[in-house]
This record gives sequence, structure tokens and C-alpha cells, in this order.
Amino acid sequence: MKQMQTVGAVSKNLGISSRMLRYYEKIGLIESGRMEDYAYRVYDEAAIRKIRQIIILRKLRVPVKQIREIFGNDDAVGIIEIFERNISELDEQITALSTVKSILYRLVQELHEKANMRLQLDYLGDNCVFAIVESISFPSNTLPDEKSIDDLNKASEDLMKPEDKDVRIVYLPPMTVAAAYADIENAEENTMDAINKFVAQSGLLKIKPDARGFGFDCSPEFQGIGAPSKMYESWVSIPDDMEVPPPLVKRKFSGGLYAAHVLREWDFQDWRRLGEWVNASEKYANDWGSPRWESKETKAGEGFEEILNFYNYTQNSKMENLQLDLLFPIKEKEVL
Repeated sequence: MKQMQTVGAVSKNLGISSRMLRYYEKIGLIESGRMEDYAYRVYDEAAIRKIRQIIILRKLRVPVKQIREIFGNDDAVGIIEIFERNISELDEQITALSTVKSILYRLVQELHEKANMRLQLDYLGDNCVFAIVESISFPSNTLPDEKSIDDLNKASEDLMKPEDKDVRIVYLPPMTVAAAYADIENAEENTMDAINKFVAQSGLLKIKPDARGFGFDCSPEFQGIGAPSKMYESWVSIPDDMEVPPPLVKRKFSGGLYAAHVLREWDFQDWRRLGEWVNASEKYANDWGSPRWESKETKAGEGFEEILNFYNYTQNSKMENLQLDLLFPIKEKEVL
């Protein structure tokens, strides 16, 4: 029988976050599947081998775009050309950095020799040194001009900044949910697997085909955008009279108003951008932290990530079609 591992097991064994695995699935680098009568997503030997290859290539500083080229290229010559391009760029970086090292080493010597004198950087004004530094050439994709990179970053951020037309204002109605909570390693994956198992075993989608799936980080301290979640809770909406098996619990969500924006390109900085949009809004106020459900384990009022195609996702777990909606809690500002 082929070796199969769950997402959580692969994440733990290979030291890669479950979100990064989901991203690699979304862009088509790897695929997961499901075993018969088994709710969790699993990777087979071929997928695990690919994940190992991706990890190695990323440690060798091969960009994801080039990894896609490598995996899609059966021609050894084509793969060799990709590696040779990277080697050439590394040679340029090594040469440039070696020159920088030599200049810094010489500067240290100068400063040691003049340790008892008033500190002056005369060495840096030397015509020969100036000529050497001017001649240093880094590859275009490394160590660019500081002003240029700042301009590029600003332009990129401006392009990603959501405009009013990009943000939807939605009302989540009150609902009963089955909630899975975890405060262990790979908490997010653990709770998602628990919800998927519950959906499969209960036949929920036959009873409630419009079920909605949500998830949110509930760590007491901010872990950083995109960081692995140490505490996480996942929800699925259920009929009010439906019972849920432990360790899942039943919660009553009171509903509320949210600013919604689709997660783009798996870039979780969209959370920050959506928050900035809310804080700059003239019509809506930030309502993060207002109680919208009762829970002893989790903080109330957090924003959600909703799986938009929940029905389809729970049936086949095809990551390339997964869409997440970011839901930021808001309230209307009082009119003065």
C-alpha cells in the first residue's frame, strides 16, 4: 500500500506550514487527495517527494515561478538552463559581495590604525575606492537602488490597496455552528480536518447544502500576518436542532456587519490592507473585539476567513479552486 500522510503530518515532519502547503496546491505545484471513508486530506508518496523537492529548491533560492517551470519541463536541457541562470546570478552576487567585503575589511583596518585619533572616514573619499565601488554591479534582481526599491514597493502597495468598489459590505445572519477548536501545533489544519470529518460523517451537506464554513486565528497575542496559527477555530453552519459530537461544540453566532474582500494570490497582507480601508472609511467604524458569540476558549469579535465554495471544497478538497473571503467586523458610524 502506498504511503499516505495527512497535511498535518507532512507539515510537522518536513517543517513547512500547512498554509504554505495549501498555497503550493493552489498554484498547482502539488496535489492532495482523500482516502475512501477518510475525511482528512492526504498526500501520497509522489506528492511528498515533490514537497521535499520544493523545500530544497526554495532553500537554494530558486523562485517559485522557476520551480513551476522545472516541474513542467521534462527536458533536462531546459532545467539545466534554469539552474545555470541562477548560478550566473549567484556568481555576480559573490563577486560583488567579495568586493564589498574587501572594502569593509580595509575600512576596519584604517579605523584600527586611527583608533586614538578623531574618527574620520577619509578612506571612503579615496579616488581608487570610489572607482571600485562605482564599478560594483549586482544582478538586477538583488540589492537594487534603495530609492528604486522603495518606489517599487510603494507602487506595488498602491496597486494592492483596496478601493471602495473592491470592498463589499455584507451582513452575516445569526446562525448555529459546529465549532472545532485547537491550541496545538498545526492548529488550523487540525480544526479544518475535524470539521471536514464531521461534515462527511454527518451527511450535513445533504441536510443543509447551503452550509457555510469559517475559520479564524484566536491566539491571545498577534502572531504576525500569515504566521502559523497556535490557536485556531473552524466553524460550519448547521441546523439549529442538530447535535454535534465532542470534541466539537455548538455555538450561537449573533451575526453582524462585515467588510468583505476576497483574498488575492494567497497574500495575507490583504488582512492589513482591509483593516486600513476600514480605519480610513468615513461611513464605517472598526468593530473588532465586539462580542458576537459566547465562548470560553476563543476571543469574541475576531474577523473571519470564509470558504466561499464550501460545498465544492468539502467534496473534493481541490485547492486550486479554493477562494477565501476576508471578513472584517464593522459598524456604521453615527451621523452627527
